Amino acid sequence: MIIVDRPEALVVGYAVRTTNAAEADPSRAQLPALWARAGAPGAFAHVPGRVDENLYAVLTDYESDHHRAYTEVVGVAVHTAARLPEGMVAVRAPGVPALKLEARGPMPGALVEAWQYVWKHTESGGVPARAFTTDVEVHHPGGADIYVAMLPTFSEPSYTDPATA
Repeated sequence: MIIVDRPEALVVGYAVRTTNAAEADPSRAQLPALWARAGAPGAFAHVPGRVDENLYAVLTDYESDHHRAYTEVVGVAVHTAARLPEGMVAVRAPGVPALKLEARGPMPGALVEAWQYVWKHTESGGVPARAFTTDVEVHHPGGADIYVAMLPTFSEPSYTDPATA
């Protein structure tokens, strides 16, 4: 498990509100259409100030945990979002400690496997615990890097008794 300091990102893209249960049911799933829209040629050509050529997925506004509703925004990272193209939203993913996973191989299977690992970690009470604030996927030609926001871990301060030191 690799914990990193995820840098802040500002993403402009298309959004849906969904649940993992809905996504498991093809008749209710919204993410395939969201990704098809975002992956269409030229989908973000009119977005100014792009940071890079990657696609970003920001999972945010969690109702509680991975069993309840969340919002997913798929788009591009930008320097500023002064003017939003019609139908798009902007979301800021703050810099936080995050569990980093690398999804490599055929998509979306490799991505699903990585998220299943995260869900198992969460269900088992793994430490550090998920924050359920804002998670980020960075999709690039080699696959996807997933940054899952984690709660900070605090260790007990050490104390040395001066009389025994």
